[in-house]
Amino acid sequence: MLPLYYEFQNSTKILSGKNALENITYELKGLGASKPILLSDKVLEKIGSLQKVIDAMVSTGMEPGVIFTDIPADSSVTVVNQIGEKYKEGGCDSIVAVGGGSVIDTAKGVEMLISQDVEDLMELQGCESMGRGKHVPFIAVPTTSGTGSEMTLVAVIKNIEKSVKMEFISNYLLPDAAVLDPRMTETLPPKTTASTGFDALCHAIEAFSCNQKNPLSDAYATAAIKLVVENLEDAVKDGKNRKARLAMANASTMAGAAFSNSMVGMVHAIGHALGGVCKVPHGDAMTILLPYCMLYNYKKKGDIYGELLLYLEGPEVYAGTPSEKRGEEAIKSVRRLERRLHKMSGLPMTLKEAHVDKKDFDAVARTALNDGAMLVNPAAVDYEDVIMILNQAYE
Repeated sequence: MLPLYYEFQNSTKILSGKNALENITYELKGLGASKPILLSDKVLEKIGSLQKVIDAMVSTGMEPGVIFTDIPADSSVTVVNQIGEKYKEGGCDSIVAVGGGSVIDTAKGVEMLISQDVEDLMELQGCESMGRGKHVPFIAVPTTSGTGSEMTLVAVIKNIEKSVKMEFISNYLLPDAAVLDPRMTETLPPKTTASTGFDALCHAIEAFSCNQKNPLSDAYATAAIKLVVENLEDAVKDGKNRKARLAMANASTMAGAAFSNSMVGMVHAIGHALGGVCKVPHGDAMTILLPYCMLYNYKKKGDIYGELLLYLEGPEVYAGTPSEKRGEEAIKSVRRLERRLHKMSGLPMTLKEAHVDKKDFDAVARTALNDGAMLVNPAAVDYEDVIMILNQAYE
């Protein structure tokens, strides 16, 4: 059913497949750029992922103007401001970000600084408050298949002084291009592959079921779910399986486009709180919470997941399941995938396995209820509901 009104934006060009890295130079030249700042982190520099990008760029006739790899696991305002200075000092004219969500979010922060011609990111606080500003050519090269940050309108950047993660939301944060090359994820360990892959699945399922869903976000979400189900286990079993790696990169990107336009719900609200209060890795929190939150929404709102059984289990199972049972079966399918990944990689299935202490439940619940993702969850959620879900997910 069509919503009375919706908006959908997805302007990022996708470069996907064999030798995608070698097309970065062509894209930058087409955008009028010749001296990019290359952003990454120390881990990717150490394991050689960054060098693959440098080699691809140099082999096609472009060298980075500045290379910066001191980006922490949690992107920060301080680091963004520091990079902004180096961008100007180096006479750079574009950004290439090689990394996961933190690196890409940092790059978005730098893009904001340069495009808006400010020196401190804190001058740009607010939701959708920026105009276009100066165009800064920006290419993202994701090295995990989970966050979908290369396709989202959001940057999460930490204010260290206040110990708070700030969300910057703007239609102008999308990269000009996202480069999906299987060489960039083949070194991910099995457990990280499973965790980030489940994060992508969660993005797609929440995008499909949240109150801001629309026909375009649904199309991206369902295609992403199908790719995750068909390829995640193969990627976990064999990291060098480039077919599975590329499929997961595409799934993550499509799920990112879906949730960037329809938003996420209670799984992310509680997951963000678990990350902030208990330091649970984001993908692990998504894995643990997703089945319980789906069950909660299912009981409160009826069969909002029934259509997803087609993409989770295929046409034969879907056709053979009575329509009133499809939502319930979809939740069971997610749980079965979780169990298989747990057996294969040690992906945690309970909050106890993730070393969460029950004494923190109160802080987690209060934090979760203040998370913006709760606003578009299909069912209303209160404090007692969050505590109930945390207890269910504990062991």
